[in-house]
Amino acid sequence: MRGTLRAVFLKTHRTMEKPKLSYWQIWNVSFGFLGVQFGFALQNANISRVLENLGANLHSLSLFWLAAPIMGLIVQPIVGGASDLTWHKRFGRRGPFLIGGAFFAALGMFLMPNAPLFVKLMPAMFFGGLMLALMDGSFNVTMQPFRALVADMVPKSQRNIGYSIQSLLINIGAVIGSALPFILTNVIGLDNVAEQGKVSASVTWAFYIGATILLGSVLWTVFKTKEHPPEKYFAYEGIDPEKVKKEREAAAKESFWVKVKNFVGLVVHMPKTMKQLAVVQFFSWFALYLMWVYTTPAIGQYVWEVPVQYFGDVKEVPEVYKTAKGASGDWVGILFAGYSLFAALFSLVMDRIANRLGRKTTYSASLLLGGLSFIAFLLFSGGAVTEVDLLIAKFEVPRGAVLLLIPMVGIGIAWAAILAMPYAILSNAIPVERMGIYMGIFNFTIAGPQIISGIFGGMILKHFFDNQAIWIIVLAGVSMVLGAVAVYFVRDTEAEERKAGG
Repeated sequence: MRGTLRAVFLKTHRTMEKPKLSYWQIWNVSFGFLGVQFGFALQNANISRVLENLGANLHSLSLFWLAAPIMGLIVQPIVGGASDLTWHKRFGRRGPFLIGGAFFAALGMFLMPNAPLFVKLMPAMFFGGLMLALMDGSFNVTMQPFRALVADMVPKSQRNIGYSIQSLLINIGAVIGSALPFILTNVIGLDNVAEQGKVSASVTWAFYIGATILLGSVLWTVFKTKEHPPEKYFAYEGIDPEKVKKEREAAAKESFWVKVKNFVGLVVHMPKTMKQLAVVQFFSWFALYLMWVYTTPAIGQYVWEVPVQYFGDVKEVPEVYKTAKGASGDWVGILFAGYSLFAALFSLVMDRIANRLGRKTTYSASLLLGGLSFIAFLLFSGGAVTEVDLLIAKFEVPRGAVLLLIPMVGIGIAWAAILAMPYAILSNAIPVERMGIYMGIFNFTIAGPQIISGIFGGMILKHFFDNQAIWIIVLAGVSMVLGAVAVYFVRDTEAEERKAGG
């Protein structure tokens, strides 16, 4: 095997090109991300209402949500480095991690709605937080290999479309996942009102369905995508397998602290483009975290006019406000489905726009539009009750709730760009043999700002905004506008190469 790999490399490197994939082959490579994002969307739209019903107060919500970025911070670099070194005969390089992550994510999704059943072991609120950590850790085990899988399988000339298709699938999953509790309530007829200490039937069944779809879609990608065997992959990338083998053997002999030192060295000496993108990522993900945690209370307070004192660990909530909280929670799912739908639509044209205007211009303009859309939430308070027909159901909501679909357009465009543009820029700026580990390290730029947002978000809400969550959404908008400005300072190596080549 050793001699064969070496011979293939000597014979074919510099001449062998990674084969182009058909549209549906690229689709299959990323299809599992639809299920992962389905689960992620269910979590984003519903965990705040679940934890709040289980007893979490407003300013502690962001602390519970810290489980998500902390798990990403720990898991993704480890999985990235490990998947770079994995070559399973049947499941390939990334497949084992996709399957394992999907299984445990589905398990967490099945257990999360049943937190009240485990009160003999621990408080339901803490069991919910534990399941949130399990889900997020597992989501991260699958997300990083999916990012690297596109880089492994798709040639550079198709990277833009590869990550655009991935963004499209992510948002299809997010649309359905976000809207599912609303559909189960208004079409199927499940109850969306939860007593304190319990989870509503609509949310419970949404999590069961999401877990099934997540596991099924990931298995589809694993069985429909045949990863390149080592000899071909090395030849495509012009990598000497003998050199890789020696590096692995040397790494296996290294002590734990030497490995830590080497990892820190990779972080310190990461490509300049990666450092510049980190600044953009900080402002983007700081804003997104605030949106996911606080949109539910913000809409409940500002649009459905539920008093602040009826959020959190409250023994008794008047029936009128209990109903309003259920309705506003479902509507947040529709809003999140809305921004995901607009993101999916923008993903269809983003590749062409980026090729014409440049990735940086597209990226910056998208973030600017998203930031202004967050700030525009202030324009849409309660208002008169309006009948809405979404084809699948008719219902009545405050006029402000309907109008909030307008800023979802801009937020969706920003979300699509955040999911695709940084990775398209980054994939051409990092060494191919370190693709997995650097993609994992890049997750620091996602997890880090979320951790900071989680630590300080609740304090800001309590001490500066008097628990009026709408102002946290405005703060998210300001942060995203700053991200749009930071894009200007990012170096896009591929764009520079194209320009230099005329």
